[in-house]
Amino acid sequence: MNERIYMSSPDVGDLEEQHMVAAIRSGWIAPLGPDVNAFESELAERVGVAHAVALSSGTAALHLGLLGLGVGRGDVVLTSSMTFAATANAITYTGAEPYFLDCELETGNMDPALLREALEQLTRDGEKVAAIVPVDLLGKAINYTEVCAIAKEYGIPVLADAAESLGASHRGRAAGSFGRASVVSFNGNKIMTTSGGGMLLTDDEELAAHTRYLATQARQPVAHYEHIDIGYNYRLSNLLAALGRAQLSRLDEMIARRRAMRVRYREVFADVDGVDVFGGSNDAEDNCWLTSIVVDSNVTGWQASDLSEALAREDIESRPLWKPMHLQPVFSGARALTNGNSQSLFEIGLTLPSGSALIAGDIERVFANIRAFMGAYA
Repeated sequence: MNERIYMSSPDVGDLEEQHMVAAIRSGWIAPLGPDVNAFESELAERVGVAHAVALSSGTAALHLGLLGLGVGRGDVVLTSSMTFAATANAITYTGAEPYFLDCELETGNMDPALLREALEQLTRDGEKVAAIVPVDLLGKAINYTEVCAIAKEYGIPVLADAAESLGASHRGRAAGSFGRASVVSFNGNKIMTTSGGGMLLTDDEELAAHTRYLATQARQPVAHYEHIDIGYNYRLSNLLAALGRAQLSRLDEMIARRRAMRVRYREVFADVDGVDVFGGSNDAEDNCWLTSIVVDSNVTGWQASDLSEALAREDIESRPLWKPMHLQPVFSGARALTNGNSQSLFEIGLTLPSGSALIAGDIERVFANIRAFMGAYA
Protein backbone atom coordinates (compact mmCIF):
# COMPACT_ATOMS: atom_id res chain seq x y z
CA MET A 1 0.00 0.00 0.00
CA ASN A 2 1.32 3.43 -0.92
CA GLU A 3 2.08 5.93 1.82
CA ARG A 4 0.13 9.18 1.77
CA ILE A 5 1.68 12.05 -0.16
CA TYR A 6 1.11 15.41 1.48
CA MET A 7 1.06 18.84 -0.16
CA SER A 8 3.80 20.29 2.00
CA SER A 9 5.15 18.16 4.82
CA PRO A 10 8.06 19.37 7.01
CA ASP A 11 11.48 18.99 5.41
CA VAL A 12 13.77 18.04 8.30
CA GLY A 13 16.77 15.77 8.64
CA ASP A 14 20.13 15.24 10.30
CA LEU A 15 21.08 18.92 10.51
CA GLU A 16 17.86 19.80 12.33
CA GLU A 17 18.40 16.90 14.73
CA GLN A 18 21.94 18.07 15.45
CA HIS A 19 20.77 21.61 16.24
CA MET A 20 17.98 20.36 18.49
CA VAL A 21 20.27 17.98 20.40
CA ALA A 22 22.84 20.76 20.87
CA ALA A 23 20.14 23.06 22.26
CA ILE A 24 18.96 20.39 24.70
CA ARG A 25 22.48 19.68 25.88
CA SER A 26 23.12 23.38 26.37
CA GLY A 27 20.52 23.43 29.13
CA TRP A 28 18.44 26.18 27.46
CA ILE A 29 15.19 24.21 27.48
CA ALA A 30 12.85 26.90 28.74
CA PRO A 31 11.61 29.68 26.42
CA LEU A 32 14.25 32.14 25.25
CA GLY A 33 17.95 31.56 25.15
CA PRO A 34 20.93 31.91 22.81
CA ASP A 35 19.29 30.15 19.86
CA VAL A 36 16.35 32.57 19.97
CA ASN A 37 18.72 35.53 19.90
CA ALA A 38 20.77 34.04 17.07
CA PHE A 39 17.67 33.05 15.06
CA GLU A 40 16.33 36.59 15.28
CA SER A 41 19.64 38.07 14.14
CA GLU A 42 20.09 35.61 11.30
CA LEU A 43 16.59 36.06 9.89
CA ALA A 44 16.72 39.85 10.22
CA GLU A 45 19.98 39.81 8.24
CA ARG A 46 18.52 37.48 5.62
CA VAL A 47 15.47 39.70 5.06
CA GLY A 48 17.34 42.97 5.43
CA VAL A 49 15.66 44.55 8.44
CA ALA A 50 17.06 45.90 11.69
CA HIS A 51 14.93 43.94 14.16
CA ALA A 52 13.22 40.56 14.47
CA VAL A 53 11.10 39.15 17.30
CA ALA A 54 10.63 35.37 17.43
CA LEU A 55 7.12 34.39 18.50
CA SER A 56 4.98 31.31 19.05
CA SER A 57 3.10 31.62 15.75
CA GLY A 58 2.55 33.86 12.77
CA THR A 59 -0.88 34.63 14.22
CA ALA A 60 0.72 35.87 17.42
CA ALA A 61 3.03 38.07 15.35
CA LEU A 62 0.04 39.56 13.51
CA HIS A 63 -1.80 40.18 16.78
CA LEU A 64 1.11 41.93 18.47
CA GLY A 65 2.03 43.82 15.31
CA LEU A 66 -1.48 45.26 15.15
CA LEU A 67 -1.41 46.17 18.84
CA GLY A 68 1.95 47.83 18.33
CA LEU A 69 0.44 49.96 15.58
CA GLY A 70 -2.25 51.11 18.00
CA VAL A 71 -5.10 49.13 16.44
CA GLY A 72 -8.05 48.70 18.78
CA ARG A 73 -11.78 48.60 19.27
CA GLY A 74 -13.75 50.72 16.83
CA ASP A 75 -10.99 50.78 14.21
CA VAL A 76 -11.18 49.39 10.68
CA VAL A 77 -8.37 47.26 9.24
CA LEU A 78 -8.29 46.66 5.49
CA THR A 79 -7.08 43.18 4.58
CA SER A 80 -7.09 40.58 1.85
CA SER A 81 -10.13 38.36 1.53
CA MET A 82 -8.10 35.64 -0.21
CA THR A 83 -6.22 34.37 2.82
CA PHE A 84 -6.19 31.89 5.68
CA ALA A 85 -8.42 32.71 8.65
CA ALA A 86 -5.48 33.65 10.91
CA THR A 87 -5.13 37.03 9.20
CA ALA A 88 -8.71 38.03 9.93
CA ASN A 89 -8.73 36.38 13.35
CA ALA A 90 -5.77 38.43 14.53
CA ILE A 91 -7.60 41.62 13.56
CA THR A 92 -10.65 40.59 15.57
CA TYR A 93 -8.46 39.85 18.63
CA THR A 94 -7.76 43.58 18.86
CA GLY A 95 -11.46 44.48 18.74
CA ALA A 96 -11.05 46.08 15.31
CA GLU A 97 -13.21 45.31 12.28
CA PRO A 98 -11.69 43.43 9.34
CA TYR A 99 -12.78 44.93 6.03
CA PHE A 100 -12.08 42.51 3.19
CA LEU A 101 -10.72 43.42 -0.23
CA ASP A 102 -10.85 41.17 -3.25
CA CYS A 103 -7.90 40.16 -5.39
CA GLU A 104 -6.27 40.28 -8.78
CA LEU A 105 -7.27 37.26 -10.82
CA GLU A 106 -3.75 36.38 -11.96
CA THR A 107 -2.05 36.44 -8.56
CA GLY A 108 -4.79 36.17 -5.93
CA ASN A 109 -3.18 39.11 -4.14
CA MET A 110 -4.95 42.27 -2.97
CA ASP A 111 -6.19 44.46 -5.83
CA PRO A 112 -4.65 47.94 -5.33
CA ALA A 113 -7.57 49.54 -7.20
CA LEU A 114 -10.00 48.15 -4.62
CA LEU A 115 -7.72 49.33 -1.82
CA ARG A 116 -7.87 52.88 -3.15
CA GLU A 117 -11.63 52.68 -3.67
CA ALA A 118 -12.22 51.47 -0.11
CA LEU A 119 -9.98 54.16 1.38
CA GLU A 120 -11.74 56.88 -0.59
CA GLN A 121 -15.15 55.71 0.64
CA LEU A 122 -14.13 55.18 4.26
CA THR A 123 -12.38 58.56 4.36
CA ARG A 124 -15.51 60.28 3.02
CA ASP A 125 -17.54 58.52 5.70
CA GLY A 126 -15.16 59.70 8.45
CA GLU A 127 -14.15 56.20 9.55
CA LYS A 128 -10.76 55.46 11.06
CA VAL A 129 -8.68 52.99 9.09
CA ALA A 130 -5.96 52.01 11.53
CA ALA A 131 -3.91 49.64 9.36
CA ILE A 132 -3.67 47.78 6.07
CA VAL A 133 -2.79 44.08 6.21
CA PRO A 134 -2.11 42.72 2.69
CA VAL A 135 -1.31 39.02 2.29
CA ASP A 136 1.34 37.43 0.06
CA LEU A 137 -0.54 34.46 -1.40
CA LEU A 138 1.17 31.06 -1.76
CA GLY A 139 4.63 32.59 -1.83
CA LYS A 140 4.05 35.46 -4.29
CA ALA A 141 4.65 38.94 -2.86
CA ILE A 142 1.91 41.49 -3.45
CA ASN A 143 2.47 44.64 -5.49
CA TYR A 144 4.10 46.44 -2.58
CA THR A 145 5.16 49.34 -4.78
CA GLU A 146 1.56 50.31 -5.42
CA VAL A 147 0.00 49.22 -2.12
CA CYS A 148 2.59 51.02 0.02
CA ALA A 149 2.31 54.16 -2.11
CA ILE A 150 -1.47 54.24 -1.57
CA ALA A 151 -1.02 53.61 2.15
CA LYS A 152 1.51 56.44 2.40
CA GLU A 153 -0.85 58.78 0.57
CA TYR A 154 -3.51 58.15 3.22
CA GLY A 155 -1.07 58.03 6.16
CA ILE A 156 -1.98 54.47 7.14
CA PRO A 157 0.61 51.92 8.33
CA VAL A 158 1.06 48.61 6.52
CA LEU A 159 1.54 45.36 8.42
CA ALA A 160 2.53 42.87 5.73
CA ASP A 161 1.30 39.31 6.17
CA ALA A 162 4.25 37.52 4.59
CA ALA A 163 3.43 34.26 6.37
CA GLU A 164 3.67 32.32 3.11
CA SER A 165 6.38 34.25 1.28
CA LEU A 166 9.69 33.96 3.16
CA GLY A 167 12.40 33.80 0.54
CA ALA A 168 10.30 35.59 -2.10
CA SER A 169 10.85 39.17 -3.25
CA HIS A 170 9.21 42.14 -4.95
CA ARG A 171 11.33 44.06 -7.44
CA GLY A 172 14.48 42.68 -5.88
CA ARG A 173 13.53 43.48 -2.28
CA ALA A 174 12.88 40.63 0.15
CA ALA A 175 9.39 39.76 1.29
CA GLY A 176 9.26 40.46 5.01
CA SER A 177 10.95 43.85 4.67
CA PHE A 178 7.93 45.94 3.62
CA GLY A 179 5.62 48.19 5.61
CA ARG A 180 6.06 49.29 9.21
CA ALA A 181 6.47 45.61 9.95
CA SER A 182 6.04 42.22 8.33
CA VAL A 183 5.08 38.85 9.71
CA VAL A 184 6.34 35.41 8.68
CA SER A 185 5.18 31.96 9.74
CA PHE A 186 7.11 28.79 10.56
CA ASN A 187 4.11 26.47 10.76
CA GLY A 188 4.77 22.84 9.87
CA ASN A 189 3.68 23.19 6.25
CA LYS A 190 5.52 26.42 5.46
CA ILE A 191 8.61 26.93 3.31
CA MET A 192 10.67 26.39 6.50
CA THR A 193 9.40 25.33 9.88
CA THR A 194 10.01 25.50 13.62
CA SER A 195 7.09 23.08 14.11
CA GLY A 196 5.04 26.09 15.17
CA GLY A 197 6.28 29.65 15.32
CA GLY A 198 6.51 32.98 13.61
CA MET A 199 8.43 36.24 13.61
CA LEU A 200 7.77 39.95 13.42
CA LEU A 201 10.29 41.80 11.23
CA THR A 202 10.74 45.56 11.30
CA ASP A 203 13.13 48.50 11.09
CA ASP A 204 11.15 50.20 13.89
CA GLU A 205 13.12 49.69 17.11
CA GLU A 206 10.28 50.91 19.31
CA LEU A 207 7.78 48.56 17.70
CA ALA A 208 10.14 45.60 18.11
CA ALA A 209 10.71 46.42 21.79
CA HIS A 210 6.97 46.80 22.43
CA THR A 211 6.33 43.45 20.74
CA ARG A 212 8.89 41.72 22.97
CA TYR A 213 7.34 43.37 26.02
CA LEU A 214 3.79 42.24 25.22
CA ALA A 215 4.96 38.76 24.20
CA THR A 216 6.49 38.12 27.64
CA GLN A 217 3.35 38.89 29.67
CA ALA A 218 4.08 42.64 29.70
CA ARG A 219 6.26 42.21 32.75
CA GLN A 220 7.84 45.38 34.11
CA PRO A 221 11.66 45.42 34.55
CA VAL A 222 11.63 45.01 38.31
CA ALA A 223 12.60 42.15 40.64
CA HIS A 224 9.03 41.19 41.48
CA TYR A 225 6.20 40.54 39.00
CA GLU A 226 4.68 43.91 38.15
CA HIS A 227 2.20 44.50 35.33
CA ILE A 228 0.56 47.66 34.05
CA ASP A 229 -0.59 46.22 30.71
CA ILE A 230 -2.26 43.04 29.54
CA GLY A 231 0.41 40.79 28.12
CA TYR A 232 0.65 37.49 26.26
CA ASN A 233 2.69 34.30 26.43
CA TYR A 234 3.80 34.51 22.81
CA ARG A 235 7.58 33.99 22.74
CA LEU A 236 9.23 31.21 20.73
CA SER A 237 11.09 28.54 22.69
CA ASN A 238 14.86 28.14 22.45
CA LEU A 239 14.49 24.54 21.23
CA LEU A 240 12.25 25.55 18.34
CA ALA A 241 14.56 28.43 17.49
CA ALA A 242 17.40 25.90 17.17
CA LEU A 243 15.29 23.99 14.67
CA GLY A 244 14.62 27.26 12.84
CA ARG A 245 18.31 28.08 12.56
CA ALA A 246 18.97 24.75 10.85
CA GLN A 247 16.04 25.31 8.50
CA LEU A 248 17.14 28.84 7.65
CA SER A 249 20.57 27.58 6.62
CA ARG A 250 18.79 25.29 4.11
CA LEU A 251 16.17 27.76 2.91
CA ASP A 252 17.63 28.37 -0.55
CA GLU A 253 17.96 24.63 -1.14
CA MET A 254 14.32 24.05 -0.12
CA ILE A 255 13.08 26.89 -2.33
CA ALA A 256 15.02 25.42 -5.25
CA ARG A 257 13.29 22.06 -4.79
CA ARG A 258 9.86 23.69 -4.71
CA ARG A 259 10.72 25.76 -7.74
CA ALA A 260 11.70 22.56 -9.56
CA MET A 261 8.25 21.15 -8.73
CA ARG A 262 6.67 24.29 -10.20
CA VAL A 263 8.64 23.71 -13.41
CA ARG A 264 7.43 20.12 -13.58
CA TYR A 265 3.81 21.23 -13.19
CA ARG A 266 4.24 23.80 -15.94
CA GLU A 267 5.59 21.04 -18.19
CA VAL A 268 2.83 18.54 -17.48
CA PHE A 269 0.05 21.07 -18.06
CA ALA A 270 1.74 23.00 -20.90
CA ASP A 271 -0.32 21.39 -23.65
CA VAL A 272 -3.56 21.05 -21.70
CA ASP A 273 -6.07 23.60 -22.93
CA GLY A 274 -8.07 25.10 -20.10
CA VAL A 275 -5.47 24.57 -17.35
CA ASP A 276 -3.05 27.23 -16.15
CA VAL A 277 -0.49 27.16 -13.37
CA PHE A 278 -1.71 29.79 -10.94
CA GLY A 279 0.24 32.94 -10.14
CA GLY A 280 1.34 34.19 -13.53
CA SER A 281 4.20 33.08 -15.75
CA ASN A 282 7.11 34.68 -13.87
CA ASP A 283 8.29 32.53 -10.94
CA ALA A 284 11.64 34.30 -10.54
CA GLU A 285 10.67 36.26 -7.42
CA ASP A 286 8.28 33.67 -5.90
CA ASN A 287 9.35 31.17 -3.28
CA CYS A 288 6.99 28.64 -4.93
CA TRP A 289 5.74 27.55 -1.50
CA LEU A 290 2.68 25.90 -3.03
CA THR A 291 1.82 25.31 -6.67
CA SER A 292 -1.83 25.55 -7.71
CA ILE A 293 -3.67 25.27 -10.99
CA VAL A 294 -6.86 26.90 -12.24
CA VAL A 295 -9.18 24.85 -14.41
CA ASP A 296 -11.66 26.06 -17.02
CA SER A 297 -14.03 23.07 -17.07
CA ASN A 298 -15.79 24.40 -20.17
CA VAL A 299 -12.57 23.69 -22.05
CA THR A 300 -11.16 20.66 -20.22
CA GLY A 301 -14.37 18.69 -19.71
CA TRP A 302 -13.35 18.14 -16.08
CA GLN A 303 -13.31 20.25 -12.92
CA ALA A 304 -10.58 20.87 -10.38
CA SER A 305 -12.58 18.80 -7.90
CA ASP A 306 -12.53 15.82 -10.29
CA LEU A 307 -8.73 15.80 -10.31
CA SER A 308 -8.69 16.23 -6.54
CA GLU A 309 -10.96 13.21 -6.08
CA ALA A 310 -8.82 11.11 -8.42
CA LEU A 311 -5.67 12.00 -6.48
CA ALA A 312 -7.40 11.32 -3.16
CA ARG A 313 -8.21 7.77 -4.32
CA GLU A 314 -4.45 7.28 -4.66
CA ASP A 315 -3.82 8.85 -1.22
CA ILE A 316 -2.34 12.04 -2.70
CA GLU A 317 -3.33 15.26 -0.92
CA SER A 318 -4.63 18.30 -2.79
CA ARG A 319 -6.81 21.22 -1.72
CA PRO A 320 -8.87 24.06 -3.18
CA LEU A 321 -7.43 27.55 -3.01
CA TRP A 322 -8.39 29.50 0.11
CA LYS A 323 -12.10 30.06 0.60
CA PRO A 324 -12.31 33.88 0.74
CA MET A 325 -12.90 35.41 4.15
CA HIS A 326 -15.95 37.37 2.99
CA LEU A 327 -17.61 34.01 2.19
CA GLN A 328 -16.78 32.42 5.55
CA PRO A 329 -19.79 32.02 7.89
CA VAL A 330 -17.90 33.51 10.83
CA PHE A 331 -17.41 36.76 8.87
CA SER A 332 -20.81 36.83 7.18
CA GLY A 333 -21.55 40.23 8.69
CA ALA A 334 -18.21 41.80 7.74
CA ARG A 335 -17.89 44.44 5.06
CA ALA A 336 -16.11 43.63 1.83
CA LEU A 337 -15.33 45.22 -1.50
CA THR A 338 -15.38 42.45 -4.08
CA ASN A 339 -14.90 41.89 -7.80
CA GLY A 340 -15.67 38.16 -7.91
CA ASN A 341 -12.08 37.07 -8.45
CA SER A 342 -11.44 35.35 -5.12
CA GLN A 343 -14.71 33.42 -5.30
CA SER A 344 -13.84 32.30 -8.83
CA LEU A 345 -10.36 31.17 -7.78
CA PHE A 346 -11.82 29.21 -4.88
CA GLU A 347 -14.21 27.44 -7.25
CA ILE A 348 -11.75 26.62 -10.05
CA GLY A 349 -8.39 26.38 -8.25
CA LEU A 350 -6.55 23.34 -6.88
CA THR A 351 -3.32 23.21 -4.90
CA LEU A 352 -1.07 20.23 -5.59
CA PRO A 353 1.81 18.52 -3.73
CA SER A 354 4.64 21.03 -3.66
CA GLY A 355 6.88 20.23 -0.69
CA SER A 356 10.65 20.15 -0.71
CA ALA A 357 10.60 16.90 1.29
CA LEU A 358 9.02 14.94 -1.58
CA ILE A 359 11.27 12.10 -2.69
CA ALA A 360 11.76 11.08 -6.33
CA GLY A 361 9.36 8.14 -6.16
CA ASP A 362 6.58 10.25 -4.68
CA ILE A 363 7.10 12.97 -7.28
CA GLU A 364 6.82 10.46 -10.10
CA ARG A 365 3.72 8.96 -8.49
CA VAL A 366 2.05 12.38 -8.40
CA PHE A 367 2.75 13.10 -12.06
CA ALA A 368 1.88 9.59 -13.21
CA ASN A 369 -1.54 9.92 -11.60
CA ILE A 370 -2.11 13.37 -13.07
CA ARG A 371 -1.20 12.13 -16.54
CA ALA A 372 -3.45 9.07 -16.14
CA PHE A 373 -6.35 11.28 -15.06
CA MET A 374 -5.94 13.64 -18.00
CA GLY A 375 -5.53 10.72 -20.39
CA ALA A 376 -9.06 9.63 -19.60
CA TYR A 377 -10.31 12.94 -21.04
CA ALA A 378 -8.02 13.04 -24.08
